[in-house]
Amino acid sequence: MNKLLAALLVAGFASQAQADVRITEWMYAGGSGEFIEFTNLGTSAVDFTGWSYDDDSRLPGVFDLSAFGLVGAGESVVITEIDAATFRLDWTLADSVKVLGGYTNNIGRADELNLFDGAGSLVDRLTYGDNAAAGGPRTQNFSGRATTAAALGANNATLWVRSSVGDIEGSYASLSGAVASPGMTSFAAPVPEADTWAMLLAGLGLLGFMARRCA
Repeated sequence: MNKLLAALLVAGFASQAQADVRITEWMYAGGSGEFIEFTNLGTSAVDFTGWSYDDDSRLPGVFDLSAFGLVGAGESVVITEIDAATFRLDWTLADSVKVLGGYTNNIGRADELNLFDGAGSLVDRLTYGDNAAAGGPRTQNFSGRATTAAALGANNATLWVRSSVGDIEGSYASLSGAVASPGMTSFAAPVPEADTWAMLLAGLGLLGFMARRCA
């Protein structure tokens, strides 16, 4: 019984953490190449093994994200069409920022971003246009960023704007002249709700009780 409870607790918190992974920035063209950023906004690390990305074809498994490995709470990771080392050099990124290069399902001025977990289930989607009327900022040489935390995961690109140097995201100009903030976000990992801590403590207490009974 205690093993079953442990499995249920782990599964529950893993699902909660997974739900907090979001698309947090994108640029369809400019600088050294397009990129998309994903951020773990939860309070627990998420294992990206088997996770994948696709554009508007909406097919799980198209671009494998497994190489990101364990993505920590608050950590942002990046995929790009160019070589990862070239991208990191252009944006002067530290080696600690995880970048996967070489994806070929390139995005356009108006497209869709889809993030899937290891089971092929949709985790986040962002459908965007190329101007305010069409649904979203045109992200050529400037990335798109969410205006509020509530915009993340809402699949409403009208709540996103173009990045600018020195904005809330700390955006800056790359060596090639594009403006963005790949590898970082202003949306910090949230503090766990009181009921979340209560559930964890209750679960651990129950596990301890069952362990004593089985001893």
